[in-house]
This record gives sequence, C-alpha cells and structure tokens, in this order.
Amino acid sequence: MTTSIRHIAKLAGTSVSSVSRVLNNSGYASPELRDRVEAAIRTLNYTPSKGARMLRGAPSQMIGLMLPSIDVPFFGILAHAIEQELFQHGYQTLICSTAENINHEARYISMLLAQRVDGVIVASAFGSIQHFGALRDAHIPIIAIDRELKGIADDAVMADHEDGGRLMARHLIGLGHRVIAIVGAPAHSQPIQLRLQGITVEMAGDGIAPAIVAMAQEHSFAETYRLARELLASRPDVTAIIGTTDVSAIAAIHAVQDRGFSVPNDYSVVGFDDLPEAAYVFPRLTTVAQPIRNVGQQAARLLEALIEAQQTGDGSRQAAVVKVPVTLIARDSTGPVRSFKAGR
Repeated sequence: MTTSIRHIAKLAGTSVSSVSRVLNNSGYASPELRDRVEAAIRTLNYTPSKGARMLRGAPSQMIGLMLPSIDVPFFGILAHAIEQELFQHGYQTLICSTAENINHEARYISMLLAQRVDGVIVASAFGSIQHFGALRDAHIPIIAIDRELKGIADDAVMADHEDGGRLMARHLIGLGHRVIAIVGAPAHSQPIQLRLQGITVEMAGDGIAPAIVAMAQEHSFAETYRLARELLASRPDVTAIIGTTDVSAIAAIHAVQDRGFSVPNDYSVVGFDDLPEAAYVFPRLTTVAQPIRNVGQQAARLLEALIEAQQTGDGSRQAAVVKVPVTLIARDSTGPVRSFKAGR
C-alpha cells in the first residue's frame, strides 16, 4: 500500500497539516514535532511525489544545465562537476546538450519551463539571447557559465580566457618564436574569441601578429587536424602553433608528426584547458590550465545562493561575475625556436 502523509501523521501522533508543514518547510513546527515526523518518514520510507509537490507550488529541486555539447571533454567534465555539487545539496540536474543549435536551445528552454526547474546554468553558444527571455519572464534564476550572457544572466562564472591567451603567446615569445600560427574551433565561441584577443594583444606588444589564424565552425579533432595540415603546408616558416583548446593542440601535434616533423624540435605547440589527455599525449602538452571542476562547483553554489535569495525575498544580494584565474603548465611540447631544417 502506498504511504501517504496521513500514515505519517498517525504514526507521529500529529495532524496532517503539521506533517505538511514539516515536509514543505513552511510555517512553524517545534523541534520535538519535527523529530517525530522525520522519524515516521524514515520508518515508513516515505518519498513525496514530485508531481504533487510541483502542483502545490513547492520548489521542484530540479536544475537545468544547458551546454553546447557534452561529447567535448571540457563540457563533460564541467557537467559532472556541476551535477555532483548540486546532488550534494538535494538537487537533480537535467542536462541539455544543445549541439550548438539555436533551435535546440529554444526547445530545451520550453522543456525546462514545463519541468518548473528552480534555476538554470547555461553556456550558450550564440550571441542571440532573445529565446532566453522566457526563463527570465518566469523569474527563474539563471547563471551563465564559461561565458557571459549579458541581458539575461547577471551572474556568471568563467575562466579568465583573455589572460589565458596572453599566457600562451607570452610563453612562445619568451622561447624566441616570432612566426606563430593559431588553429582552433569553434569560431563563434565567446571564450575562443577572448583567447584570440589575449593572444593578439600580447603579440602586438612585441610588434608581431599571428602568421595565420585557422578557425573551424566545428570543434572536433578531425576538423582541427585538417586545418593544422593546411597551415603547415601554406606557411612553412611557422615555428609554433597555438591551439585554442587542448583538442586543437593535440590535433596539431598529430599533423606535425604525420608530416614527418617533431614537436618541439621543429614546431612548438601549446593548448588551453589542461584536460587529462594533455599529460598523456606524446610529447606531453604545454597548456593553459583552467580549473574546470572549480568553475562548475562555483557556478552551482552561486545558483544555489541565487535561488535562496529569491525564495527568502532577499533583495540585498549583489550580482557577481566570477573570473577564475588560469595558469600555464609548461610540459614537453614547447621549446626554444630552432633553425630551419632541411626539407622543411
């Protein structure tokens, strides 16, 4: 027989309304009464109906997480960190992989509204934010992650992408490289654009500019490998390659090696993210490390604080844009610029 709050009330020796106050954390319930009700809940192994709680207007304890893709290693790690942090605080996560498709984003937003989520964490792949207005109109708290979403989300958590770009360029310039190419994807990504900005500004300080910037629309090993092969053939004077992500940098290493050259003797290569694979590829990848799990955890905690402030009517809370510092991890894929070798 299905357990109901009437059974809990009978076992706890109290009224149905008292049990309801404890379950919904609404109204006064003495510590002694709360202990009795909670003991009865444990004894009867009672789990409140999610649908019934939603009909009563109680928080759904569900969070929407919208990411451009979860088959990209960075977003997979990010999703896991967020889901685990939210789970520890009693939330379930609905993960939406939008495939960098604006129509998919809009459909997922409709789904999240129907599920009456308590909040949303989003990394939108597009500059257009009009379709996010439905979430704001429904007063659903939104946190932007890995990029800002101005006009919709006042709060954001992201790595300092621009500084990361400067670190990549400064590292290679410090090794004597002056002819530096850039390969990466996706071209429309806000974090990628910020990294490019940091790279070009840092290089301009030394009176140089990127030899070539090869950007794809699709973030995949195959696509960035193709671009790396093309730039190596078109610019034999290049001595270093910046991959805007670790995946792009690893693809560049393969392209160099498949052309019969070595890293870093012939070409230096640097990436961005510090994925686990960066330490396993040969040679081990020099990269800018962004604390992916920390970014995810901070975003989850910020959303929890925003939800609490909304539920308690706390209007004093100030919006926050958190930029998490990044560091350069020097490994084996970069070295001093070398003289040209025969056949290069």
